[in-house]
Amino acid sequence: MTTKNKLDKMFGPVGTSAGIFTFIAGLIMTYFALTGMILVLIGAFIGFSSTSTVIDFDKKRLKFTNNFFGIIPSGQWISIQADMKIGIQKSNTVWRAYSLSNRTLDIANNDYRLILYDANGNEIMPMQKSSHLDAAKLDLDKFSKQLGIGVI
Repeated sequence: MTTKNKLDKMFGPVGTSAGIFTFIAGLIMTYFALTGMILVLIGAFIGFSSTSTVIDFDKKRLKFTNNFFGIIPSGQWISIQADMKIGIQKSNTVWRAYSLSNRTLDIANNDYRLILYDANGNEIMPMQKSSHLDAAKLDLDKFSKQLGIGVI
């Protein structure tokens, strides 16, 4: 059984909005000129690219992927070893954008992430994100049992 956990957009919420706007403008422009396909490609890349983690419970392995254009995954599998551990980490990500009048737009994204650690306690990759600590604790117990590894 495999699960796919979506993590973040590559260019943040402001970049995603701008990419979708560029994508739609390129679609409209393609009706008038074929050069609009350049805007479609740029907008699709910026607007739909994201990151995710694929977990294969049967083979006990994980893959962190960058999903280009939202559909083309790239990444490599990491096998789970018995000395690896899972922990919860609070993530306080702030995306900042500037307007032409030097006003800032800050978008805060606070969540809890399940992180895979190696035997020395070094962070390997995020596995999943949850909006609440209780949900993250439940997923932590579930993943540690299914993968057969310890908890930090």
